[in-house]
Amino acid sequence: MAFKIKFGTDGWRGKIAEDYTFDNVRRCAQGFADYLKATYAPELVQQGVVVGGDRRFGAEDFTAAVAEVLAANDIPVHFTGFSTPTPVISYSVVARNAIGAVNITASHNPPSDNGFKVRDPQGGAIAPSGLKAIEARIPDDMAGVKRMKFDDGVDAGLIMPFDPKPAYVAQIEKLVDLQPIRDAGLTVAVEPMWGNGAGWLSELLAGGSTHVFETHAERNPIFPEMKRPEPIPPNVDAGLAFGKARHADAICIMDGDADRCGLGDENGQFVDQLRVFGLLAMYFLDIRGERGPIVKSLNTTTMLNKLAAKFDVPIYETGVGFKYIAPKMQEVHAMIGGEESGGYAFGAHIPERDGILGNLFLLDLMVKTGLKPAQLLDRLFEMVGGPHYYHRIDTPLESNEFKEEAQKRLDAAQPQTIAGLKVMEKVTIDGYKFVMEDGGWLTIRFSGTEPLIRVYAETTHGDKLNAILDAGLQMAGIEK
Repeated sequence: MAFKIKFGTDGWRGKIAEDYTFDNVRRCAQGFADYLKATYAPELVQQGVVVGGDRRFGAEDFTAAVAEVLAANDIPVHFTGFSTPTPVISYSVVARNAIGAVNITASHNPPSDNGFKVRDPQGGAIAPSGLKAIEARIPDDMAGVKRMKFDDGVDAGLIMPFDPKPAYVAQIEKLVDLQPIRDAGLTVAVEPMWGNGAGWLSELLAGGSTHVFETHAERNPIFPEMKRPEPIPPNVDAGLAFGKARHADAICIMDGDADRCGLGDENGQFVDQLRVFGLLAMYFLDIRGERGPIVKSLNTTTMLNKLAAKFDVPIYETGVGFKYIAPKMQEVHAMIGGEESGGYAFGAHIPERDGILGNLFLLDLMVKTGLKPAQLLDRLFEMVGGPHYYHRIDTPLESNEFKEEAQKRLDAAQPQTIAGLKVMEKVTIDGYKFVMEDGGWLTIRFSGTEPLIRVYAETTHGDKLNAILDAGLQMAGIEK
């Protein structure tokens, strides 16, 4: 019986050579082709699909395999090839007036994995209903897959290689004034985590007194010095040390496909992703004076709620993942949207995470205020009533039986207090979120991309953070 491909957050991810094979990637491409033809008018489908990918093992061959299937289905392919940042692929959908995109990437997953991401005509994540419709059309075996040799597709004008950089750079220059950053005399360290973001900030900021130094900029699919290209500790520790050794004013971090944004401060200390979201919201509301809705996943910071109230803008909370955030951003015309994992999207751009642009906005915030990251955090905390403390614990799932047992325990859980703080509400939009009297929260949920159970917490009581996390582990039946 053929391997059953299940779409999760953004699409499908699997282990290379075990389930992530050329045949299974081709099956996904056929399912996407059939979905497009069933969903859009023929003249819209003929606008084509952008196909690109990251620097993982075999990326150039997997991207070519997707292009061959789409071309064989008479769907034009705008082909960027591999080593293209996810936000550049997504923006190319808009720039090329395409009907969607396929992105061969596993983002922040371990080096053993790769993935098949899909995007809509706006360059954003496809809603869960669309993902289910694509999944339902994936053929059971290769007999249902059409193929055309890559070179034949190029000769027929169906596969069109192109350089996506000029259009994307022109868009960036509309959104942020780069010259003041170039002329600010900053020392900027960049940690692209061996991924697609390498070289982009160096090129965009060249030509002035600001100096940019990069580490881990080569292609290396085993991601040395980190477990995975995810922009959180301990994966960022080597990058933070690199920046500290060069006395960097800021350390700009991106994950493996450059859609996530991380930050290290002038002391080489990591600024967690919830605080970065707060800084970006402060930048738009307080520094740029913009107004518009904020969209956030349920497992990110309540500092956003406080900023929204202070500046009188709406705020919307969704399930976890850009398959929920992107459609909501488009529905409400959001100013900014984001999630706990460090993915932030901007309404004037595309409904897609952009680690390149996010880092440029943070540098612009520094230039416009004359403050370094640690000082900017002080300014943020003054606005939201003090520091907010956050941490996350990931635990591998031992078995399906353990997952089922954990779900039963969490379904039944009705704690009155957690770490001495009164529980005000239990939210089950996506996982299990317990909201406490200080506005802090504990969330327990199963990852949509990996066999993990995640326990997250945010609180204004730094001395209670570990106790809150311990309570979450205990509720899920996880031994420390």
